[in-house]
Amino acid sequence: MMDFPVELTLEQQFRLQNLKDQVKSLSQQEAQEYLLEVLRQMMVKDNLVKHLLKQA
Repeated sequence: MMDFPVELTLEQQFRLQNLKDQVKSLSQQEAQEYLLEVLRQMMVKDNLVKHLLKQA
């Protein structure tokens, strides 16, 4: 199996810090909706990765 880096790149760390600052101003409902959308997108990404691995 391939070894994948588990650390974030500097660009990803910067983006994460920007998102952290942005979500501080969200209401609880907005934060919950945002979280659910992020989780949905992660599931779609998982499905895409699984599909691509099957094709390899």
